[in-house]
Amino acid sequence: MNVAQRLTDLVGPLLGGDLPVRVRGWDGSEAGPEDAPLLHVTSRRALRRLLWEPNELGLAQAYVTGELDVPGGADELAEGLRRVWRHARASEAGPVGLSLSAKFNAARLALRLGAVGRRLPAPASQATVSGALHSRARDRAVIAHHYDLSNEFYSLILDESMAYSSGYFPADDTTLEQAQTAKLDLICRKLGLQPGMRLLDVGCGWGSLSLHAAEFFGVQVLGVTISAQQHDFITKRIAERNLGDRVEVRVQDYRAVRERPFDAVSSIEMGEHVGLENYPVYANALFSHLKPTGRLLLQQMSRRSDAAPGGGPFIEAYIAPDMHMRPLSGTLGFLEQAGFEVREVQSLREHYVRTVQCWLDTFESHYDQAVAMVGEEVARVWRLYLVGGALSFEEGRMGVDQILAVRPSAIGESDIPATPQWFTAVVR
Repeated sequence: MNVAQRLTDLVGPLLGGDLPVRVRGWDGSEAGPEDAPLLHVTSRRALRRLLWEPNELGLAQAYVTGELDVPGGADELAEGLRRVWRHARASEAGPVGLSLSAKFNAARLALRLGAVGRRLPAPASQATVSGALHSRARDRAVIAHHYDLSNEFYSLILDESMAYSSGYFPADDTTLEQAQTAKLDLICRKLGLQPGMRLLDVGCGWGSLSLHAAEFFGVQVLGVTISAQQHDFITKRIAERNLGDRVEVRVQDYRAVRERPFDAVSSIEMGEHVGLENYPVYANALFSHLKPTGRLLLQQMSRRSDAAPGGGPFIEAYIAPDMHMRPLSGTLGFLEQAGFEVREVQSLREHYVRTVQCWLDTFESHYDQAVAMVGEEVARVWRLYLVGGALSFEEGRMGVDQILAVRPSAIGESDIPATPQWFTAVVR
């Protein structure tokens, strides 16, 4: 029995025609274009899993467990996904899923291939969270799932700054490290930071912006994170750079910060995690911490209006449970409702494509180390995440923007130049 041909005959019509990838079955048979990326169905379990989850989540589960494999690695995985998405769009096929008749055909094929059985348990790497949505306890658990794999693991992906957000590439030959420095400079100049000012860095990550603002712009910084691993990392870097008199970092929820007012507030790719219903609370908190004429720099991911708010079933199950992205217009509306005057929006979507590709290249060069550190399954989760993320930005399903806003004074003053000149990045 030619397993590969039977699988392509079943799946091809769902995507509007012949599969744009080559398929190898667990019996060694192959079908599909000779020059296309190769998808290896290594186990009957993949088909059983897809019978129960005939969607993106089922595919992801099969991939991270190795029941589906792409032997060519990240580059071939990216090209395979790219071809499938383009093929589906060109044929106007809907999202991956099965009609009633297709389910019947799939079940009949699975029975003939010996793949029928009870639902398989979710892979161990799939997140399990409980409690009230966006309660402080649940938010801590979600952040721990994503960020507390270990600082050593993230060092296999990120550059020396440990900046886990889009860089800013002012030239074609800009390196990732230069792009992250350019991004930090751009943020600090948009905020108008001067020696002696006070900056609140909400969701400070591994501290790249907090440390940069203190070291190169002379400001006093309070950074807050709810990741214990990140807090430990920043604390060590503060000591290494002798910045203890200028930077304080806490394990603290943004809703618990009591100090005010600050001259400036930053929040870099953290707003995606606060949730839709909590976003007014978040926006009001950012506003309340600022003095009149104080500036906010918010760097945040967005989504196309027809894209999944959480990034899709795979992202929501494996990477960032409870994440909620919205179209840019929705975020601007929340900020204006909180009292902010939105002054500028700069898209960094193409910059994120380059950033994630750099992360992926670094990760692939350390792949064996990642497997030794976190296991094959988690390493495959991150390969799929980085590949899929780069494609989402490349194809415009997701975006990222820097939003500069100000808390105007009672008489409408902003203290922002009418023609600011901060778009020319400084590469240190």
